[in-house]
Amino acid sequence: MCSALNANEYTPPLRRVGKGAGSERPDPDSLRRRFHLSSSSNPASTAQKAPTPSQPSPNYFATALIIVVCVIAATLILRLTPLSKAWQQGYDPTGHWFLSTLVAAIPVVVLLGTLAFGHVKAHYAALAGLAAALLTAIFGFHMPARLAGSAAIFGIGYGLFPIGWIILNVIFMYQLTVASGRFTVLQHSLTGITKDRRLQLLLIAFCFGAFFEGAAGFGTPVAVTAALLIGLGFKPLQASGLSLIANTAPVAFGGLGIPIVALAKVTGISEMALGAMAGRILAPFCVLVPFWLIWAFAGFGGMIEVWPAILVAGISFVIPQVLISNFMGPWLVNVIAAVVSMICLTLFLMVWHPKKTWKFKGQEEEEQAEVASGRVQQTYSRGEIARAWIPWVVLSVLVFAWGTQMCKDAMNSPETVFRSTASWSTKPSQITNPQFPVTTLHNLVERVQPVVTKATKEPAVYGLNWLSATGTSILIAAIISGFIMGQGFGTIVSIFFHTLIKVRFSLITIAAMLAIGTLTRYSGLDATMGLAFARTGHLYPFFGTMLGWLGVALTGSDTSSNVLFGSLQKITAQQVNVSPVLMSAANSAGGVMGKMIDAQSIVVASTATQWYGHEGEILRYVFWHSLALAVLVGILVFMMAYVYPITQLVVH
Repeated sequence: MCSALNANEYTPPLRRVGKGAGSERPDPDSLRRRFHLSSSSNPASTAQKAPTPSQPSPNYFATALIIVVCVIAATLILRLTPLSKAWQQGYDPTGHWFLSTLVAAIPVVVLLGTLAFGHVKAHYAALAGLAAALLTAIFGFHMPARLAGSAAIFGIGYGLFPIGWIILNVIFMYQLTVASGRFTVLQHSLTGITKDRRLQLLLIAFCFGAFFEGAAGFGTPVAVTAALLIGLGFKPLQASGLSLIANTAPVAFGGLGIPIVALAKVTGISEMALGAMAGRILAPFCVLVPFWLIWAFAGFGGMIEVWPAILVAGISFVIPQVLISNFMGPWLVNVIAAVVSMICLTLFLMVWHPKKTWKFKGQEEEEQAEVASGRVQQTYSRGEIARAWIPWVVLSVLVFAWGTQMCKDAMNSPETVFRSTASWSTKPSQITNPQFPVTTLHNLVERVQPVVTKATKEPAVYGLNWLSATGTSILIAAIISGFIMGQGFGTIVSIFFHTLIKVRFSLITIAAMLAIGTLTRYSGLDATMGLAFARTGHLYPFFGTMLGWLGVALTGSDTSSNVLFGSLQKITAQQVNVSPVLMSAANSAGGVMGKMIDAQSIVVASTATQWYGHEGEILRYVFWHSLALAVLVGILVFMMAYVYPITQLVVH
């Protein structure tokens, strides 16, 4: 186990408060002025002293010029004449599977190597990885250049929307609460539940994060929980790394079960069977991850001091998780389990308190100094606390509503829900959910055996579901919350554009990383690496699980990994006489542990914690946690495949 983050070495700044209740309330106008006039007044600045690396000063002309050049280049590539017939992927271009695997791994090595060991900023590392992916696809795997360019552009578009759209609006929402002063009140209310930093971490990163994973997924839980933790005084590395570790066990049922639904489509196995199997594989880890999380933060001794609370959080999560996944399906697993866990943990903390309250170094001295100097701790009324939570309640409600199938249908295909609109000359779905086939790529790449049972053309349609996108629900929640918090329209717009400038490099990074993931998929690079895992024979249950881990690390999504490797898992399982249901579900279950090391999630975390430029440090910290947990999942799957009576847990 990696050593704990040095939680006790952090000293938050003194917080001066007035003596009267009225004078103690934060002044929204002064906060707004400070927010706009000082580039250093980030959300973390009021609660922690860790230095925020300065990003280059905005050069609007250069930024606009680069955007124009990129748009022109993308337009020219997409306007090229499509190929006359589909290009078939080749998974062994060198004639030696081991050498082909090494060639296929070049983009991953370049990306992660420059990020983790080269101390290169994330956007430069991502662009270097993209260049390596293009060269490898074109010259190593003989992919036509126009297909490679089109695949990269397709990935860039997906990186900006919906992934980048989520990140931008989560940070926007957070900035609004900071500028209004409401986040200070929210911090106080959380310390009212518990002042112990370990338990705050457990409640926010694990319980609250699992809810957002279940309702939305796609980076939302890391963005929200990392921002909350940084505001509570956690160091950037703590807030980033620990949010990533916490966002593991719930991932298989994220976004209202999308990963399992996608896995069912590519394997032909029922959603109920796959959901039940994934729930059984992940059950021990729903209890283990909370313990692992606090161990990583506070060390083994610090974890033992609060084991009853951790156990309550884990057990109250895993029981509904197993029951719902086995008897109701994969759709509401995380949402219900997270709500039950939050309620149980909160109620438990009302009657149980650890003998020692874990605080950051210097926090106790600060409180003693306040008492000695006659200063009083800030107090807020129940009404003020309720108003501070309103933005996050609005966010939770809208994100959940947007994720339901009923709302998706109403927004993506209004004519199927509102029959009167079906006669319109322009179908409403063409407005709310326009689909744009990438003509230079769509159905022009063919996956072949042994990755699929028969030759399958890869579609490439960019869906601009601007209304039903999770990021849109977050934007609406932010605007509503801004007005509720008393901010004017001009202030809200100003903060939005300030946020856009703040996250510009993060958006570039995510776009480039999604381009890498998309290009490796269409060129067959990732399938080549996957086939190497499939050569392990009777050890395949272990290595097949690790293949899911690799898939998420490469694509940044459990859903994408399931689509990519689901069919391969089923085919290989049948060849080695192992349950296809087990190995298909193992792809998703192993993949959840790769979520913390995928470059996309790391950039989301660094952006949310205002720690852009330190992605390499975050990766180096979480990598061994990710690998160790993935190995444990692999061992469990191996035992389910061969060791009686554990084999009885396999769904048939």
